[in-house]
Amino acid sequence: MTISWYPALAVGVDEVDEQHKEIFRRVDALTQALMARRGAEVLDPMFDFLGEYVVEHFGAEESLMRLHRYPQRTEHEAEHRRFVEDYRALRSEYDRDGATGFLLVKLNNRVGQWLTSHISSTDRELGRFLKGKTDARA
Repeated sequence: MTISWYPALAVGVDEVDEQHKEIFRRVDALTQALMARRGAEVLDPMFDFLGEYVVEHFGAEESLMRLHRYPQRTEHEAEHRRFVEDYRALRSEYDRDGATGFLLVKLNNRVGQWLTSHISSTDRELGRFLKGKTDARA
């Protein structure tokens, strides 16, 4: 149940691509820890870090969108908010029930599928837009 970044997910903005890779690494590490039924001393900080890192990453993307007046910014930011809500629900479930098999499946499905879908469509559109801005200045 590995969640992996792959080159087709590159959006063409180095900072964003590196952050995406790190998110995939963190989600995969969390998934592996859940599968191994590691203790709260490992899982709690992993969940915390992932939540903080995703918010930091979304903030960086949203700053780029504001800076370059991205026309689809509102819709893009709404997708980010929905992901954060889903993440918080998963975190609450973990806090309530612990590292269950059902949580592992939901983490893989919701987070893995959302990341792949969001990056391959919404973020790639943003990447094309930002690349166009860079190319226009060259």
